[in-house]
Amino acid sequence: MEKIDKLDRQILNIISKNARIPFKDVAEECGVSRAAIHQRVQRMTDMHVITGSGYQINPKSLGFNTCTYIGVKLERGSMYKDVVPEFEKIPEVVECHFTTGPYTMLIKLYATDNEHLMELLNSRIQEISGVTATETLISLRQSVKREIPIFDSVE
Repeated sequence: MEKIDKLDRQILNIISKNARIPFKDVAEECGVSRAAIHQRVQRMTDMHVITGSGYQINPKSLGFNTCTYIGVKLERGSMYKDVVPEFEKIPEVVECHFTTGPYTMLIKLYATDNEHLMELLNSRIQEISGVTATETLISLRQSVKREIPIFDSVE
């Protein structure tokens, strides 16, 4: 993977705070041309340093009032590759991680309410072949949400 330099980090710092900022404004703040910004952003996208952009939607505005993290235990860790496609079939699941510690997997999902959550747990998640146990943690409030910090150098 190619290295990213100080200008790349400066660009990332700006666009991670506001993905809709015009390149001309980024260029002005960085003291380079708009074309240079465009080329660098394209290069970082091609390198998979930048992996997406777009709008963030407030789940509550769509009626999803319950944010939940679920620790999932599997019969065998190697079943992970078979279980992931099953989670992909559940639209309310927004994240899925293969983890160390007490759970084989950790998923994040949004439900409209506790009844919907119970239906997802009992009728969908716990019915997946290989799932032996789940532990549900409901988020009462998200206190911090941000992108990874961008420093001049990582030591």
